[in-house]
Amino acid sequence: MSSTVLITGANRGVGLALAQHYQQAGWDVIGVCRSTSQELAEAARQVIDNIDVTQAQDVGRLAEKLNGVSLDLLINNAGLLHDESLGSIDFDSIREQMEVNAYAPLRVTEALLPCLGDGAKIANITSRMGSMADNDSGGRYGYRASKAALNAFGKSLAVDLAPQGIAVAQLHPGYVKTRMVNFGGMITPEEAAAGIAERIEALSLETTGGFWHSNGEPLPW
Repeated sequence: MSSTVLITGANRGVGLALAQHYQQAGWDVIGVCRSTSQELAEAARQVIDNIDVTQAQDVGRLAEKLNGVSLDLLINNAGLLHDESLGSIDFDSIREQMEVNAYAPLRVTEALLPCLGDGAKIANITSRMGSMADNDSGGRYGYRASKAALNAFGKSLAVDLAPQGIAVAQLHPGYVKTRMVNFGGMITPEEAAAGIAERIEALSLETTGGFWHSNGEPLPW
């Protein structure tokens, strides 16, 4: 019987590459997004679109559609990057990034807990920019804060879900050539997806709650 993975933000970038990677590995892929793409339709067994993961009503509708579905892996991938400069900070921008990057993964995870059983895994796609120790360049107030919050949420989820046999990882994909960074990255989405999948495969209850680069490097909080 095939394993099943649900990926948010699956219509492009790293999310799409993850969908394609798991499809090629023989998994059943459920792709969640606001607007689907032809590439996702070809990679996923099921596409659930018109879902804004920041909206309780949409996430509730997602949970209803998945009633009775068993998930082996949940990948919270949907993300948003804006830039802010000290002296002209847009607090609405920071608030939006917190909603997408931090609150939404927690909202989706809580809503889909009935789908996750003993042995299931959760991967939160975060960023090393959420690391306090690694911040030596400043700026990116909203993105850094939202990813730091996601890391904190993920660590608490790891503690709270361990008794249910569910392991959780915070994974930095690397500097990836996607629209988010105007395609100026160092690795392709496919390379990032392969590394993320390796980290997920290695994840266990013994290592739950960790924060890793997709290349396997442990990252500091």
